[in-house]
Amino acid sequence: MINGFDVSRLTSMPEHERKLIERRQALLGPSYRLFYEEPLHLVRGEGVWLYDHAGKAYLDAYNNVPCIGHCHPRVVEAVAEQAATLNTHTRYLDEALLNYSERLLATFPAELSRVMYTCTGSEAVDLALRIACFATGGTGIIITESAYHGTTRAAAEISPSLGENMPLGEHVLTIPAPDSYRSAGEDVGAAMARDVRTAIAFFHRRNIRPAAFIADSIFSTDGIFAEPAGFLKETLEAVHEAGAVYIADEVQPGFGRLGDGMWGFARHGIVPDMVVMGKPMGNGMPIAAAVMKPELQEEFGQKIRYFNTFGANHVSVAAASAVLSVIEDYRLIENAKLSGDALMTGMRTMQESDERIGDVRGAGLFVALEFVTDGESRTPDGELASNVVNEMRRRGVLISASGPHANVLKIRPPLPFSRDDAGHFLDVLSGVLADIPFRSTL
Repeated sequence: MINGFDVSRLTSMPEHERKLIERRQALLGPSYRLFYEEPLHLVRGEGVWLYDHAGKAYLDAYNNVPCIGHCHPRVVEAVAEQAATLNTHTRYLDEALLNYSERLLATFPAELSRVMYTCTGSEAVDLALRIACFATGGTGIIITESAYHGTTRAAAEISPSLGENMPLGEHVLTIPAPDSYRSAGEDVGAAMARDVRTAIAFFHRRNIRPAAFIADSIFSTDGIFAEPAGFLKETLEAVHEAGAVYIADEVQPGFGRLGDGMWGFARHGIVPDMVVMGKPMGNGMPIAAAVMKPELQEEFGQKIRYFNTFGANHVSVAAASAVLSVIEDYRLIENAKLSGDALMTGMRTMQESDERIGDVRGAGLFVALEFVTDGESRTPDGELASNVVNEMRRRGVLISASGPHANVLKIRPPLPFSRDDAGHFLDVLSGVLADIPFRSTL
């Protein structure tokens, strides 16, 4: 796992942390991973800050799930009030659910007018795949090479980033991510559409009907690729030519994070057939959803009963409604653009004097900084990225890494992250890079 704690270092940990890790291993088992060379013991969060058991503050530049900030008072109030009133399922009539659904769907293109609720993004992906296969009669699914789409069996089978020991589905094909940094001037949109058509031809040759193409609209685990805006248009055309369904995974880029409208796919001027989103919609409460064109859902809904006991429960809907209101009232989409621009401008300034920074890219508050051994070869430097991530953690700033070589800083803070916060982040990053010596490439 990228940026994972190495349990072989357990004996070197301070006694307090060592005992917690030992208990964790005994109770939860080895599947549960921890971040950082020195795992964090966090006890409190507020806004864009997290605090450990010793009271040390950490600027959170990583966690997207509390999208409007940790423990936002309006979400806390909405959850507490609703929990004290009623919390049950969707088999009873309820106005709050319908009111929220109308508000949510109003943020989408008119063609996307149906919503189905789940508890997690993984469940939403699972549901979207079921509907796509039902609607098309197909089983073939196309994904990118380092994608992550969730933890249910169906979602894990389309998540290569989980590692080689998690086999992909039998009818799953991967294509390269749209890597603009290494495209050598090639049109990344045309290249991606060509690769999708090649995968579709492979399916047809083997009598496999294509069902869906699914992509995270910012390609977050592939290395974060946002530009040029519009490059997904040709891919959408290729998917539709094959009679397949385009699923936009908005779990990470959605809810205004990219600073240009509510949804990442909209930057590309496309209307997907389905959109999945996850727990950021409730600021961490267990609510997620799949939004889709009604013609996809109509027959499925008539022939296949769907029910999710906890999906869209009253408390989670109250939280989700508060999130939408806060995004609107505090103009957090505009803030994402301004603060994200400040981050990228500052990092590009660093890039001018540090050849280890191969590329700076992203959109809004989803920013990547790619490390290479040198600017000419563009060889990925995952070791440097790991050193930077862990040293920033020691200095009170939390980020992680991404990409197939783990050499891309993944910077994805809560949406209230301000330009002052961006300045603090840049100061720490600059200091860390200044203190890490250049390595000889000879």
